[in-house]
Amino acid sequence: MNALRLRAAAALTVMMLAACSSGPPVAPSPNNPGGAEPATLPGDGGPTFVPGRPSTFAFAGELTQGGWAKGTVPAGTYSLSLDGKPVPFAADGTFFVAFDRDAAPTATLTAGLRSGEQVVRKLAIAPRAWRIERINVARREAGPTEAYLALRKPELAQIDAARARQTDAMGWRQDFILPVRARISGQFGSQRIYRGEPAAYHSGLDLAGGAGTAFVAPADGVVILAATKPFTLEGNLLMIDHGMGLNSAFLHCSQILVRQGEHVKQGQVIGRIGATGRATGPHLHWSVKWNDARIDPILLTGLAR
Repeated sequence: MNALRLRAAAALTVMMLAACSSGPPVAPSPNNPGGAEPATLPGDGGPTFVPGRPSTFAFAGELTQGGWAKGTVPAGTYSLSLDGKPVPFAADGTFFVAFDRDAAPTATLTAGLRSGEQVVRKLAIAPRAWRIERINVARREAGPTEAYLALRKPELAQIDAARARQTDAMGWRQDFILPVRARISGQFGSQRIYRGEPAAYHSGLDLAGGAGTAFVAPADGVVILAATKPFTLEGNLLMIDHGMGLNSAFLHCSQILVRQGEHVKQGQVIGRIGATGRATGPHLHWSVKWNDARIDPILLTGLAR
């Protein structure tokens, strides 16, 4: 009988502790629809302790230059960083990180635990054999004109403002699809070198669909920029936020079929291919960034395997 009483008391204590630790319900907000517990940024003090998760990281993805990883943080995590920079994670402990085209050979994930301990995981980032074209002529020295800069500066300001917008998009959780089934005419990361001087590398994936061909959203998201007039380089520019710092840009559109602030679903038609801006012919330039890192769109689709 004494043993039964002890077990009953222990069970009651666990239930009381669980009730005390659950806290009041979270109110809905624009970035937190339905009142779900919000994503936590390192150091914001928000509760994201989820018992039952393992005591170390679990993740999968493309651990290579221009690649990405999705995973879950260890149980008891209240802060997460990649190479010292804060990384948000969702209430269920899932996170997304990515690696720039020129990422170093190693990266470090660090989880700060409520116990005061840290869980550190070193990631080996595989190098890529980029398509490099060496040209035995000098690179043209002429810089941008004042007239060009006068046009370009406000365009860049719009792009920066768009990428700074925080939305409730959840597309980062999905496996991406190609925006259009078409021949790849330009690969991410390719670069020309003029007598030892490197030019800027190609920052996206070029898909050579015909003029007017419809393209779709590669994942769920929120429209953060829908150009009302062509930009000097990008032409009619469309940008979609997929959440957690991940966003897509679609360049040279002949037509944009969605509006800024609109939520779009994966596979939804969002525009038509064109040759606006600086383009030699009709194609869709699809680029993807995670925060400041430029990543290879094809690696998000799984088609490169």
